[in-house]
Amino acid sequence: MEEKDNKSHITLKSILGGDILAHDFFKRQANLIILIVIMTILYIDNRYSSQQELIEIDRLKKELTDIKYDALTISSELTERSRQSRIEEYISSKGTPLEVADTPPYLIKE
Repeated sequence: MEEKDNKSHITLKSILGGDILAHDFFKRQANLIILIVIMTILYIDNRYSSQQELIEIDRLKKELTDIKYDALTISSELTERSRQSRIEEYISSKGTPLEVADTPPYLIKE
């Protein structure tokens, strides 16, 4: 009877020595403990994956902002280069015989 009483007490020595795993409570609840450990591992893995995805999303947002600014810069440069006055300057600097028309274009209606 005394042996049962010794096994039912949890002491620091039984925890450090590993005898606690042979305790009746742990034997009965082994499946539950294994399930809790697996769920904890899955929770940690899910959190880590979520953090990695958030880091990737932030990186892609910064990259998208940079690309938008680059596109805006290129668009404004193109607008500046395609103005009529800039085109006339470019044509005259190349020495081509093209000239600006004195009369406005005609609209042909059918």
